[in-house]
Amino acid sequence: MSFFKTLRKIRSDEKAATAVEYGLIVSLIVIAILGALRGVADENTGLWARVNSAVVDVVSG
Repeated sequence: MSFFKTLRKIRSDEKAATAVEYGLIVSLIVIAILGALRGVADENTGLWARVNSAVVDVVSG
């Protein structure tokens, strides 16, 4: 196979482009999940801080 035939074959192959597109989609999904988890973590931390404060108040009398 000649060099130019190989170049034409590589240029016409769209599998790599599809893989890159799927990779970008997956990365955007991961970023969205991380953002959502950050929000949940902040709420969870606030919840446990309120529980700790309430328990300290009850124990202190």
